[in-house]
Amino acid sequence: MLKVYALASRAALPLAYRRVARKLAAHGTDPARIVERLGHPTQERADGPLLWLHAASVGESLSVLRLIAQLGQMHPGLNFLLTSGTATSAQMLATRLPPRCVHQFAPLDSPACVGRFLDHWRPDGGVFIESEMWPNMLRLAAARGVPLALLNARISDRSARGWARLGGTARHLLGLFAMIHTQDARTAAHLADLGAPDARQGANLKAMSGPLPCDAPALADLRADVADRPVWTAASTHPGEEEIALSAHKAVLAELPRALMILVPRHPDRAGAIAQMIGHAGLTYTRRSAGAGPEAGAQVYLADTLGELGLWYALAPVACVAGSFTPVGGHNPFEAAHAGAAVLHGPLYANFAESYAQMDAAGAARQVADAQDLGRAVRHLLATPADLGAMQDAARQFAAAQDDALEDLAATLCAALKLG
Repeated sequence: MLKVYALASRAALPLAYRRVARKLAAHGTDPARIVERLGHPTQERADGPLLWLHAASVGESLSVLRLIAQLGQMHPGLNFLLTSGTATSAQMLATRLPPRCVHQFAPLDSPACVGRFLDHWRPDGGVFIESEMWPNMLRLAAARGVPLALLNARISDRSARGWARLGGTARHLLGLFAMIHTQDARTAAHLADLGAPDARQGANLKAMSGPLPCDAPALADLRADVADRPVWTAASTHPGEEEIALSAHKAVLAELPRALMILVPRHPDRAGAIAQMIGHAGLTYTRRSAGAGPEAGAQVYLADTLGELGLWYALAPVACVAGSFTPVGGHNPFEAAHAGAAVLHGPLYANFAESYAQMDAAGAARQVADAQDLGRAVRHLLATPADLGAMQDAARQFAAAQDDALEDLAATLCAALKLG
Protein backbone atom coordinates (compact mmCIF):
# COMPACT_ATOMS: atom_id res chain seq x y z
CA MET A 1 0.00 0.00 0.00
CA LEU A 2 2.82 2.42 0.84
CA LYS A 3 4.52 1.68 -2.49
CA VAL A 4 1.26 2.42 -4.31
CA TYR A 5 0.91 5.66 -2.32
CA ALA A 6 4.48 6.69 -3.17
CA LEU A 7 3.89 6.13 -6.89
CA ALA A 8 0.60 8.01 -6.77
CA SER A 9 2.14 10.93 -4.91
CA ARG A 10 4.88 11.21 -7.55
CA ALA A 11 2.29 11.28 -10.33
CA ALA A 12 0.09 13.80 -8.54
CA LEU A 13 2.93 16.19 -7.62
CA PRO A 14 2.66 18.65 -10.56
CA LEU A 15 -1.07 19.13 -10.06
CA ALA A 16 -0.79 19.28 -6.27
CA TYR A 17 1.98 21.88 -6.45
CA ARG A 18 0.05 24.09 -8.85
CA ARG A 19 -2.90 24.00 -6.50
CA VAL A 20 -1.00 24.86 -3.32
CA ALA A 21 1.16 27.47 -5.09
CA ARG A 22 -1.94 29.21 -6.39
CA LYS A 23 -3.50 29.19 -2.93
CA LEU A 24 -0.37 30.53 -1.20
CA ALA A 25 0.01 33.28 -3.83
CA ALA A 26 -3.63 34.28 -3.39
CA HIS A 27 -2.97 34.85 0.32
CA GLY A 28 0.02 37.10 -0.32
CA THR A 29 2.83 34.63 0.36
CA ASP A 30 6.28 35.78 -0.73
CA PRO A 31 6.79 34.07 -4.14
CA ALA A 32 10.32 33.09 -3.14
CA ARG A 33 8.95 30.94 -0.31
CA ILE A 34 6.40 28.96 -2.30
CA VAL A 35 9.12 26.55 -3.49
CA GLU A 36 9.45 25.38 0.11
CA ARG A 37 6.46 23.18 -0.70
CA LEU A 38 8.73 21.31 -3.11
CA GLY A 39 11.28 20.79 -0.33
CA HIS A 40 13.58 23.60 -1.45
CA PRO A 41 14.87 25.45 1.65
CA THR A 42 14.89 29.22 1.87
CA GLN A 43 16.95 29.39 5.07
CA GLU A 44 20.21 27.83 6.17
CA ARG A 45 20.29 25.03 8.73
CA ALA A 46 21.81 26.12 12.03
CA ASP A 47 24.80 24.21 13.38
CA GLY A 48 24.06 21.67 16.09
CA PRO A 49 21.12 19.39 16.83
CA LEU A 50 17.77 20.25 15.22
CA LEU A 51 14.28 19.21 16.26
CA TRP A 52 11.65 19.29 13.51
CA LEU A 53 8.02 19.89 14.50
CA HIS A 54 5.25 19.65 11.92
CA ALA A 55 1.75 21.11 12.34
CA ALA A 56 -1.07 21.50 9.87
CA SER A 57 -2.34 25.04 10.25
CA VAL A 58 -2.81 27.97 12.62
CA GLY A 59 -4.20 26.33 15.74
CA GLU A 60 -1.77 23.43 15.73
CA SER A 61 1.21 25.68 14.97
CA LEU A 62 0.43 28.13 17.76
CA SER A 63 -0.21 25.31 20.24
CA VAL A 64 3.36 24.06 19.93
CA LEU A 65 5.19 27.38 20.45
CA ARG A 66 5.22 27.18 24.22
CA LEU A 67 6.50 23.61 24.09
CA ILE A 68 9.33 24.76 21.82
CA ALA A 69 10.19 27.52 24.29
CA GLN A 70 10.20 25.00 27.16
CA LEU A 71 12.44 22.61 25.22
CA GLY A 72 14.73 25.52 24.34
CA GLN A 73 15.17 26.36 28.02
CA MET A 74 15.89 22.74 28.89
CA HIS A 75 18.38 22.32 26.02
CA PRO A 76 20.12 25.62 25.16
CA GLY A 77 22.02 24.04 22.27
CA LEU A 78 18.92 22.69 20.52
CA ASN A 79 17.57 24.37 17.38
CA PHE A 80 14.03 24.08 16.04
CA LEU A 81 12.34 23.87 12.66
CA LEU A 82 8.56 24.36 12.60
CA THR A 83 6.72 23.44 9.41
CA SER A 84 3.11 24.03 8.42
CA GLY A 85 1.11 24.11 5.22
CA THR A 86 -0.96 27.29 5.15
CA ALA A 87 -0.27 30.94 4.41
CA THR A 88 -2.21 32.03 7.48
CA SER A 89 -0.05 29.92 9.78
CA ALA A 90 3.11 31.45 8.29
CA GLN A 91 1.72 34.96 8.78
CA MET A 92 0.75 34.27 12.40
CA LEU A 93 4.11 32.69 13.21
CA ALA A 94 6.21 35.43 11.61
CA THR A 95 6.50 37.45 14.84
CA ARG A 96 5.97 34.70 17.42
CA LEU A 97 8.71 32.15 16.90
CA PRO A 98 10.73 31.30 20.03
CA PRO A 99 14.53 31.71 20.02
CA ARG A 100 16.50 29.43 17.68
CA CYS A 101 13.37 28.49 15.75
CA VAL A 102 12.66 28.98 12.04
CA HIS A 103 9.53 28.32 10.00
CA GLN A 104 9.29 26.69 6.59
CA PHE A 105 6.32 25.47 4.59
CA ALA A 106 6.12 21.70 4.78
CA PRO A 107 7.15 19.75 1.69
CA LEU A 108 4.37 18.09 -0.24
CA ASP A 109 4.21 14.40 0.64
CA SER A 110 6.05 13.21 -2.46
CA PRO A 111 9.30 11.20 -2.10
CA ALA A 112 11.33 13.74 -4.09
CA CYS A 113 10.08 16.73 -2.08
CA VAL A 114 10.47 15.02 1.28
CA GLY A 115 13.91 13.67 0.35
CA ARG A 116 15.10 17.13 -0.68
CA PHE A 117 13.76 18.57 2.57
CA LEU A 118 15.48 15.93 4.71
CA ASP A 119 18.76 16.29 2.80
CA HIS A 120 18.98 19.94 3.80
CA TRP A 121 17.54 20.00 7.31
CA ARG A 122 18.88 16.66 8.64
CA PRO A 123 16.64 16.67 11.74
CA ASP A 124 17.71 14.85 14.88
CA GLY A 125 14.09 14.23 15.84
CA GLY A 126 10.65 14.74 14.36
CA VAL A 127 7.40 15.67 16.12
CA PHE A 128 4.06 15.48 14.33
CA ILE A 129 1.10 17.34 15.81
CA GLU A 130 -2.50 16.07 16.06
CA SER A 131 -3.51 14.19 12.89
CA GLU A 132 -0.52 14.98 10.67
CA MET A 133 0.46 11.46 9.57
CA TRP A 134 1.91 11.80 6.07
CA PRO A 135 3.20 8.39 4.94
CA ASN A 136 6.20 9.53 2.89
CA MET A 137 7.33 12.02 5.53
CA LEU A 138 7.16 9.36 8.23
CA ARG A 139 8.74 6.44 6.41
CA LEU A 140 11.55 8.46 4.79
CA ALA A 141 12.43 10.18 8.06
CA ALA A 142 12.39 6.88 9.92
CA ALA A 143 14.54 5.28 7.20
CA ARG A 144 17.22 7.89 7.97
CA GLY A 145 17.14 7.02 11.64
CA VAL A 146 15.16 10.09 12.76
CA PRO A 147 13.25 9.23 15.97
CA LEU A 148 9.60 10.32 15.71
CA ALA A 149 6.82 11.32 18.09
CA LEU A 150 3.11 12.03 17.63
CA LEU A 151 1.83 14.68 20.02
CA ASN A 152 -1.69 15.81 20.85
CA ALA A 153 -3.02 13.10 18.58
CA ARG A 154 -6.69 13.35 17.69
CA ILE A 155 -8.63 10.94 15.54
CA SER A 156 -12.38 10.94 14.98
CA ASP A 157 -14.54 7.83 14.91
CA ARG A 158 -14.90 8.21 11.15
CA SER A 159 -11.14 8.55 10.59
CA ALA A 160 -10.50 5.55 12.83
CA ARG A 161 -12.81 3.45 10.67
CA GLY A 162 -10.93 4.62 7.58
CA TRP A 163 -7.53 3.76 9.06
CA ALA A 164 -8.85 0.37 10.19
CA ARG A 165 -9.50 -0.56 6.57
CA LEU A 166 -5.77 -0.09 5.89
CA GLY A 167 -4.87 -2.78 8.43
CA GLY A 168 -1.15 -3.45 8.36
CA THR A 169 -0.34 -0.08 6.79
CA ALA A 170 -1.80 1.76 9.78
CA ARG A 171 0.08 -0.50 12.21
CA HIS A 172 3.31 0.05 10.32
CA LEU A 173 3.02 3.86 10.32
CA LEU A 174 2.02 4.01 13.98
CA GLY A 175 4.93 1.72 14.80
CA LEU A 176 7.35 4.35 13.50
CA PHE A 177 6.63 6.58 16.51
CA ALA A 178 8.76 6.26 19.63
CA MET A 179 6.06 8.15 21.56
CA ILE A 180 2.35 8.78 21.00
CA HIS A 181 0.59 11.33 23.21
CA THR A 182 -3.16 11.79 22.68
CA GLN A 183 -5.38 14.65 23.72
CA ASP A 184 -8.34 12.47 24.72
CA ALA A 185 -9.19 8.95 25.82
CA ARG A 186 -11.19 8.23 22.67
CA THR A 187 -8.13 8.77 20.47
CA ALA A 188 -5.96 6.59 22.73
CA ALA A 189 -8.51 3.78 22.41
CA HIS A 190 -8.73 4.17 18.62
CA LEU A 191 -4.95 4.10 18.22
CA ALA A 192 -4.66 1.03 20.45
CA ASP A 193 -7.18 -0.73 18.22
CA LEU A 194 -5.13 0.28 15.18
CA GLY A 195 -1.96 -1.22 16.56
CA ALA A 196 -0.47 1.38 18.92
CA PRO A 197 -1.06 -0.04 22.43
CA ASP A 198 1.46 2.38 23.95
CA ALA A 199 -0.55 5.48 22.98
CA ARG A 200 -1.18 7.46 26.15
CA GLN A 201 -3.64 10.23 26.92
CA GLY A 202 -2.14 13.42 28.32
CA ALA A 203 -3.03 17.08 28.74
CA ASN A 204 -4.20 18.86 25.60
CA LEU A 205 -1.26 20.71 24.05
CA LYS A 206 -3.57 23.63 23.26
CA ALA A 207 -4.40 23.87 26.95
CA MET A 208 -0.71 24.39 27.69
CA SER A 209 -0.10 26.99 24.98
CA GLY A 210 -0.54 29.94 27.34
CA PRO A 211 -2.20 33.31 26.67
CA LEU A 212 -2.26 34.80 23.21
CA PRO A 213 -0.04 37.85 22.63
CA CYS A 214 -1.68 41.17 23.29
CA ASP A 215 -0.39 44.63 22.36
CA ALA A 216 -0.55 46.57 25.65
CA PRO A 217 -0.72 50.12 24.17
CA ALA A 218 -3.42 49.03 21.71
CA LEU A 219 -5.39 47.44 24.56
CA ALA A 220 -5.15 50.63 26.61
CA ASP A 221 -6.45 52.69 23.66
CA LEU A 222 -9.35 50.31 23.08
CA ARG A 223 -10.28 50.31 26.75
CA ALA A 224 -10.39 54.09 26.64
CA ASP A 225 -12.68 53.93 23.60
CA VAL A 226 -14.99 51.36 25.16
CA ALA A 227 -14.97 53.08 28.57
CA ASP A 228 -17.77 51.67 30.74
CA ARG A 229 -19.82 50.06 27.97
CA PRO A 230 -20.82 46.40 28.43
CA VAL A 231 -18.74 44.43 25.91
CA TRP A 232 -18.51 40.83 24.73
CA THR A 233 -16.66 38.98 21.98
CA ALA A 234 -17.94 36.50 19.41
CA ALA A 235 -14.67 34.87 18.38
CA SER A 236 -13.58 32.76 15.41
CA THR A 237 -16.98 32.71 13.74
CA HIS A 238 -17.67 30.62 10.64
CA PRO A 239 -20.42 30.96 8.00
CA GLY A 240 -23.79 30.62 9.69
CA GLU A 241 -22.46 31.77 13.06
CA GLU A 242 -22.40 35.51 12.42
CA GLU A 243 -26.21 35.40 12.10
CA ILE A 244 -26.40 33.68 15.49
CA ALA A 245 -24.09 36.25 17.09
CA LEU A 246 -25.98 39.21 15.60
CA SER A 247 -29.34 37.85 16.69
CA ALA A 248 -27.99 37.30 20.20
CA HIS A 249 -26.57 40.83 20.31
CA LYS A 250 -29.94 42.30 19.36
CA ALA A 251 -31.39 40.56 22.41
CA VAL A 252 -28.57 41.96 24.55
CA LEU A 253 -29.19 45.48 23.22
CA ALA A 254 -32.87 45.26 24.17
CA GLU A 255 -31.83 45.22 27.82
CA LEU A 256 -28.38 46.87 27.62
CA PRO A 257 -28.67 49.46 24.84
CA ARG A 258 -25.04 50.62 25.16
CA ALA A 259 -23.63 47.10 24.75
CA LEU A 260 -20.88 46.44 22.20
CA MET A 261 -20.15 43.15 20.46
CA ILE A 262 -16.68 42.51 19.03
CA LEU A 263 -17.20 40.20 16.06
CA VAL A 264 -14.05 38.30 15.08
CA PRO A 265 -14.43 36.13 11.95
CA ARG A 266 -12.17 33.10 11.74
CA HIS A 267 -11.24 34.14 8.20
CA PRO A 268 -10.96 37.94 7.84
CA ASP A 269 -11.28 37.71 4.05
CA ARG A 270 -15.03 37.20 4.63
CA ALA A 271 -15.30 40.60 6.30
CA GLY A 272 -16.97 42.37 3.35
CA ALA A 273 -19.89 39.96 3.32
CA ILE A 274 -20.11 40.08 7.11
CA ALA A 275 -20.22 43.88 7.08
CA GLN A 276 -23.20 43.72 4.72
CA MET A 277 -24.81 41.19 7.04
CA ILE A 278 -24.44 43.55 10.01
CA GLY A 279 -26.03 46.37 8.03
CA HIS A 280 -28.93 44.16 6.94
CA ALA A 281 -29.48 43.24 10.59
CA GLY A 282 -30.07 46.93 11.30
CA LEU A 283 -27.00 47.35 13.49
CA THR A 284 -24.32 50.01 13.31
CA TYR A 285 -20.66 49.01 13.09
CA THR A 286 -17.07 50.07 12.59
CA ARG A 287 -14.21 48.01 11.11
CA ARG A 288 -10.79 47.40 12.56
CA SER A 289 -9.22 47.00 9.10
CA ALA A 290 -10.37 50.51 8.19
CA GLY A 291 -8.46 51.96 11.13
CA ALA A 292 -11.62 52.71 13.09
CA GLY A 293 -12.11 52.10 16.77
CA PRO A 294 -15.24 50.98 18.61
CA GLU A 295 -16.85 54.42 18.48
CA ALA A 296 -19.65 55.20 20.92
CA GLY A 297 -22.36 54.94 18.27
CA ALA A 298 -21.27 51.53 16.97
CA GLN A 299 -23.14 48.49 18.23
CA VAL A 300 -20.73 46.03 16.56
CA TYR A 301 -16.98 46.27 16.15
CA LEU A 302 -15.91 44.08 13.24
CA ALA A 303 -12.41 42.89 14.16
CA ASP A 304 -11.43 41.87 10.64
CA THR A 305 -7.68 41.62 11.11
CA LEU A 306 -5.33 38.70 11.61
CA GLY A 307 -3.37 37.90 14.74
CA GLU A 308 -5.20 40.12 17.24
CA LEU A 309 -7.47 37.59 18.94
CA GLY A 310 -5.54 37.99 22.18
CA LEU A 311 -6.49 41.67 22.15
CA TRP A 312 -10.22 40.93 21.86
CA TYR A 313 -10.16 38.31 24.58
CA ALA A 314 -8.38 40.73 26.91
CA LEU A 315 -10.80 43.54 26.13
CA ALA A 316 -14.08 41.68 26.71
CA PRO A 317 -15.02 39.89 29.95
CA VAL A 318 -17.32 37.48 28.08
CA ALA A 319 -16.19 35.46 25.07
CA CYS A 320 -18.30 33.17 22.94
CA VAL A 321 -15.86 30.77 21.24
CA ALA A 322 -17.47 29.92 17.93
CA GLY A 323 -16.86 27.06 15.55
CA SER A 324 -19.27 25.34 17.94
CA PHE A 325 -22.66 26.22 16.43
CA THR A 326 -21.89 24.65 13.05
CA PRO A 327 -20.15 21.28 12.49
CA VAL A 328 -16.60 22.69 12.63
CA GLY A 329 -15.70 20.92 15.85
CA GLY A 330 -15.00 23.92 18.06
CA HIS A 331 -11.95 26.10 18.67
CA ASN A 332 -9.43 26.47 21.49
CA PRO A 333 -11.23 27.69 24.64
CA PHE A 334 -8.05 27.97 26.70
CA GLU A 335 -6.95 31.14 24.92
CA ALA A 336 -10.03 32.96 26.18
CA ALA A 337 -9.67 31.43 29.65
CA HIS A 338 -6.03 32.56 29.93
CA ALA A 339 -7.22 36.11 29.24
CA GLY A 340 -9.70 35.84 32.10
CA ALA A 341 -12.84 35.80 29.96
CA ALA A 342 -15.95 33.86 30.90
CA VAL A 343 -16.33 31.31 28.09
CA LEU A 344 -19.56 30.52 26.27
CA HIS A 345 -19.80 27.93 23.50
CA GLY A 346 -22.28 26.14 21.29
CA PRO A 347 -23.18 22.42 21.35
CA LEU A 348 -20.89 21.21 18.51
CA TYR A 349 -17.37 20.87 19.89
CA ALA A 350 -16.11 17.37 19.08
CA ASN A 351 -12.49 18.59 18.84
CA PHE A 352 -12.58 19.78 22.46
CA ALA A 353 -15.15 17.42 23.99
CA GLU A 354 -13.17 16.52 27.11
CA SER A 355 -11.81 20.04 27.59
CA TYR A 356 -15.25 21.65 27.49
CA ALA A 357 -16.69 18.99 29.79
CA GLN A 358 -14.00 19.83 32.35
CA MET A 359 -14.36 23.59 31.90
CA ASP A 360 -18.14 23.47 32.17
CA ALA A 361 -17.90 21.36 35.33
CA ALA A 362 -15.42 23.84 36.84
CA GLY A 363 -17.72 26.79 36.16
CA ALA A 364 -15.22 28.27 33.69
CA ALA A 365 -17.42 27.76 30.63
CA ARG A 366 -21.08 27.32 29.75
CA GLN A 367 -22.82 25.70 26.83
CA VAL A 368 -25.59 27.57 25.03
CA ALA A 369 -27.91 26.02 22.49
CA ASP A 370 -28.71 28.76 19.98
CA ALA A 371 -28.97 32.51 19.38
CA GLN A 372 -31.72 32.97 21.94
CA ASP A 373 -29.83 31.05 24.60
CA LEU A 374 -26.59 32.90 23.76
CA GLY A 375 -28.29 36.29 24.05
CA ARG A 376 -29.79 35.33 27.39
CA ALA A 377 -26.43 34.13 28.78
CA VAL A 378 -24.51 37.22 27.61
CA ARG A 379 -27.18 39.55 28.92
CA HIS A 380 -27.16 37.87 32.33
CA LEU A 381 -23.39 37.92 32.72
CA LEU A 382 -22.98 41.53 31.62
CA ALA A 383 -25.78 42.63 33.95
CA THR A 384 -24.69 40.52 36.95
CA PRO A 385 -21.13 41.41 38.03
CA ALA A 386 -20.96 38.80 40.80
CA ASP A 387 -21.79 35.90 38.48
CA LEU A 388 -19.49 37.26 35.78
CA GLY A 389 -16.59 37.66 38.24
CA ALA A 390 -17.01 34.14 39.58
CA MET A 391 -16.96 32.67 36.08
CA GLN A 392 -13.90 34.73 35.11
CA ASP A 393 -12.03 33.57 38.22
CA ALA A 394 -12.90 29.95 37.45
CA ALA A 395 -11.64 30.41 33.88
CA ARG A 396 -8.32 31.86 35.05
CA GLN A 397 -7.81 29.09 37.59
CA PHE A 398 -8.64 26.38 35.08
CA ALA A 399 -6.19 27.79 32.53
CA ALA A 400 -3.42 28.19 35.09
CA ALA A 401 -3.80 24.58 36.22
CA GLN A 402 -2.83 23.36 32.74
CA ASP A 403 0.67 24.83 32.97
CA ASP A 404 1.96 22.13 35.32
CA ALA A 405 1.78 19.48 32.59
CA LEU A 406 4.05 21.31 30.13
CA GLU A 407 7.37 20.54 31.81
CA ASP A 408 6.44 16.86 32.21
CA LEU A 409 5.50 16.58 28.52
CA ALA A 410 8.76 18.21 27.43
CA ALA A 411 10.81 15.86 29.60
CA THR A 412 8.94 12.79 28.33
CA LEU A 413 9.43 13.90 24.72
CA CYS A 414 13.15 14.46 25.19
CA ALA A 415 13.55 11.00 26.68
CA ALA A 416 11.57 9.35 23.87
CA LEU A 417 13.55 11.11 21.13
CA LYS A 418 16.88 10.79 23.02
CA LEU A 419 17.48 14.55 22.90
CA GLY A 420 20.26 16.02 24.99
